[in-house]
Amino acid sequence: MSFPSRLRHTLFGTAALGLLLAGTPAALAEDIIIGVATAQTGGLAPYDQPALAGLRMAVDELNAKGGLDGKYKVNLMIKDTRSDTAQTATAAQELIDAGAKILITPCDADPSISAGQLTQPLGIPTLTLCGTAPVLTEAVGDVMFGTYPADNVQATAVAEFAISEGKRTVYLLTSPDTTYVANLPEYFGTVFEKKGGKIVGRGTFTMNQPDFSAEITNIKALPEQPDLIMTAAYEPDFPAFIQQLRAAGVTIPVYGADGIGTPTIKALGKLVDGVVYTGAGYPEPGSKLEAFNEAFTKYAGHAPESTYEANGYEIGLILDEAVRVAGSDDPAAIRDAIAGLKDFEGVTGKITYAGTGRMPLRPVVLMRYEDGDAKYIATVIPDAADVPAP
Repeated sequence: MSFPSRLRHTLFGTAALGLLLAGTPAALAEDIIIGVATAQTGGLAPYDQPALAGLRMAVDELNAKGGLDGKYKVNLMIKDTRSDTAQTATAAQELIDAGAKILITPCDADPSISAGQLTQPLGIPTLTLCGTAPVLTEAVGDVMFGTYPADNVQATAVAEFAISEGKRTVYLLTSPDTTYVANLPEYFGTVFEKKGGKIVGRGTFTMNQPDFSAEITNIKALPEQPDLIMTAAYEPDFPAFIQQLRAAGVTIPVYGADGIGTPTIKALGKLVDGVVYTGAGYPEPGSKLEAFNEAFTKYAGHAPESTYEANGYEIGLILDEAVRVAGSDDPAAIRDAIAGLKDFEGVTGKITYAGTGRMPLRPVVLMRYEDGDAKYIATVIPDAADVPAP
């Protein structure tokens, strides 16, 4: 997958020029520094970079109107985490030292936790670009917020859909190397069994391994072939797995989650026909998301490649609303304001933090690859009683 290393930024006049510089040593008196510890390189880049592109767009638009709440110009400082947990902590500390009052972390729980362990004692509001592990917020503390539908919510939506399609048996493929890939399929399994399904086997893999022949052999040797395979594998593991699975003659449907809603997976064409995955929104005609996609295309010079761009944009909107409610740029007040948001209108739908564990309540979109394209299935909000506990 390739993402543009540079994005065209709309110019809003000389007053806004230079306000979006990475690594600026100091902000003006009325600036508010938002530090972004993000994977510009490595395995998380295909997820972090689209989200960052959406956040950049939001910041440009907000700065053109005077900044957050029309008062605080945003100085967006960006540090590359290189998709490494230790480097994420280093980047986070550098951003804190530079005066960041808000921190944005990568699209994964493990590096986000490493950054949150630094921001929690300081009371700095911290939002992950698209990390989805429901254990993330409690692992850090009250400054940590998710922004994307949580793993257990996504898994519930996919499991209920699988049952509705008549699927009754499943093989779970996980990896212990990251919380997302380890836990999301297990959440699926919990809901699937609760709804009358059966887990007929489990397999594990090491992330970034090139050869899935052992796992595929185990699947083919099952005494009962499953109705589907559920995995939260993403790039580069999912492409390797699905290619080798189909080459081995296994036609069992594969279901996943948001990590495979990317151009790289779509480009696999017929190989991924039937694969179900999740997203945070769908651009129905006349919707806010359709309008955002059109605006983003003009802004960046290309259409959004996933729902991560919209999610990054919504982070900017959430922060703007939080500063408005807080009435100041005080980090503690901003944190409290985010935690109290209810039915906030983003571009993908209503977003609520009030009454949650700081993982947002928001709709989940179900999608399926068909004939080399991504087809919309439905937008759902699972019943809270059906969602497994973290």
